[in-house]
Amino acid sequence: MTVQEQLAEYSIQDIIEYIVLDNNIEYDLAMQKFFLSETFEKLMDSETELYRESSAYVYGLYCDEVNNGCFVQNEI
Repeated sequence: MTVQEQLAEYSIQDIIEYIVLDNNIEYDLAMQKFFLSETFEKLMDSETELYRESSAYVYGLYCDEVNNGCFVQNEI
């Protein structure tokens, strides 16, 4: 497993836990929701380097995607 894969895996675990707690849903459903999101796709794409960001930041992107219907990452 590469460092990128490890960092992404740690974030995924945290993000799914956030989804479970914030939405009061089962772990399996939270996994399904996140794995079908564009945020997950971006997290797994090595070119975006999103795996380098904190789990909380990526979760915020996921929440924005859910609320807005599309993935948007504002650059600083």
